[in-house]
Amino acid sequence: MNLKRSLIFVSLLGIPLPAVAGDINQLQILNQDEFHRLSQDLGAALSYKPLTPTAPLGITGFDLGLAVTSTSIKNSDVLQKAGAGDHSSLPVPSLRLNKGLPFGIDVGVMASSVPGTNIRLFGGELRYAIVSGGAVMPAIGVRGSYTKLSGVDQLEFNTRGLDLSISKGFLMFTPYAGIGRVWTTSTPMGTAAAAGLSKESPSLNKVFVGLNLNFGLMNLALEGDKTGDAQSYGAKLGFRF
Repeated sequence: MNLKRSLIFVSLLGIPLPAVAGDINQLQILNQDEFHRLSQDLGAALSYKPLTPTAPLGITGFDLGLAVTSTSIKNSDVLQKAGAGDHSSLPVPSLRLNKGLPFGIDVGVMASSVPGTNIRLFGGELRYAIVSGGAVMPAIGVRGSYTKLSGVDQLEFNTRGLDLSISKGFLMFTPYAGIGRVWTTSTPMGTAAAAGLSKESPSLNKVFVGLNLNFGLMNLALEGDKTGDAQSYGAKLGFRF
């Protein structure tokens, strides 16, 4: 399954995926307030989305899948002015891999390329299960995450996140939820810096809920997220053992 098929898959699930067209290459015409609001929107859209339950995978476990998240853009006029096109939400397809390690530790990586734009995104997570969970007890874990934007010459951008989450399995269903914080560093480069824009570092509260469904050979995760004032919806289809 390629990224185009994953976009079709998620659109069938009801996640709004607008046609995104245009590179972010006009930051120099923004004022500082507009750049601040753009940085908040990008922080919500490009920060790490878990799309996986809290329970550790174990040393032999892994979770591999294709995902798409779609984030509402609160300042779509600013994103359009920056060159990225006229749309109210930003779809971010990604390839994801999580691997279990000893002692209740999981690691995860993701890579993304937003169709029709110069947005490329890489990220990862390190998660530790404070409580591994079981037949009665839910799993409780803490996660540190990081994402970095590439491909946008006028912008050096990254996010760092920290969250606490909980999940509990019931047969093939595993609901999960969490709260956390996202810190964004957004630094104008090149002509944008020459135009007088300065670095923005917004920090955003984060809450998320999700449901993982395991069908043996296939795994589906659905997730809703609110980072700052922006809402995101995501889905991941793949394999989890």
